[in-house]
Amino acid sequence: MQEISAEKLGEQLQDEDEEAPLVLDIRHQGDFEEWHIPGSRNIDVYDELSDDPEQAVEPLSDLPADRQLVTVCAAGVVSQTATEVLRELGYDAVTLTDGMNGWSRVHRHAEVPADIDGTLVQVARPGKGCLSHVLVSDGEAVVFDPSHYLDEYEAILDEYDSELVGVFDTHAHADHISGGAELADRHDVPYYLHPKDALAIDATPIEDGETLTAGQLDVEAIHTPGHSEGSLSFAVDGSALLTGDTLFHQSVGRVELGVEAGIEESDVEGNAATLYESLQRLLDHSDDVLVLPAHDPGSPEPPVTETLAEVKNQNDDLDRDREAFIEELASDIPDHPPNFERVKMTNVGQESVPADELAELELGPNNCAAE
Repeated sequence: MQEISAEKLGEQLQDEDEEAPLVLDIRHQGDFEEWHIPGSRNIDVYDELSDDPEQAVEPLSDLPADRQLVTVCAAGVVSQTATEVLRELGYDAVTLTDGMNGWSRVHRHAEVPADIDGTLVQVARPGKGCLSHVLVSDGEAVVFDPSHYLDEYEAILDEYDSELVGVFDTHAHADHISGGAELADRHDVPYYLHPKDALAIDATPIEDGETLTAGQLDVEAIHTPGHSEGSLSFAVDGSALLTGDTLFHQSVGRVELGVEAGIEESDVEGNAATLYESLQRLLDHSDDVLVLPAHDPGSPEPPVTETLAEVKNQNDDLDRDREAFIEELASDIPDHPPNFERVKMTNVGQESVPADELAELELGPNNCAAE
């Protein structure tokens, strides 16, 4: 069976010098609309391919003959049948290995253009919309919001010849499993998480105003609750502001996930009011500070950065007064991230998920923004 890895497909989709393959997603239309590879085309023949592949021949017969086709489904199984049908029709077709599951594992990294005495590396997962960061200075490194694919971060530590001295999570995430505690344990360094989110997990507490160092750089913790009770933002040497899921470039964090997961005793309106106050603290920073959230709603290619001035100019949530802000966030609830209850409970230490189930548990879009 002809296959292509998610990493190779990602490279081809980025290559401006060559015509990219046509990504053909054969899942149900609803699944496609919820989460798909940017630029892909949906032909919903999943049931036909599963029941009787001959029924899929006609829908698949009117495709470009001069482009390679990459078939996609959730796990790369039914899409193999699609590839077989297409190749019998004369198309140059291959299957995306592990389907959307494989796409979810792709990580890319690039340096952030921050004016600091060191290097700030952004790690993006295009398939999840997740952003994490590695700060390197004077041979020391700290990692913020790592995924559970730890080899990606080990490679960056090796690339920059740096020693890990700490791992931070901005909050207990609801859309993906954190690798923070495991990465810290590997290197015998502290795993920092605010006590309000470290409900049943062994973490080094970090509080508002606490300053830690990495090489020549100061990292200041700012307690910015609202999205979760333990949400933190981090100011890096006055040049970068890692805002977690508190502040995105065009939105803010949603306020009901912890309540609906049953791990917060607060209510949605109270969380919205708290988030409003947290945002005011972040907006007091210099307009030229770089805002680096933990997610991007699209398919991010690093580095994804905006200055605080740019965020203020384009983020409609920041234009609302307190009452309108609370009403909007408490009443307009978008779709939840898939399996958010179990993901959230895993990240606060209240549930243990076998390693071979982690990838499937976090499949799907992040959906952590309020709108």
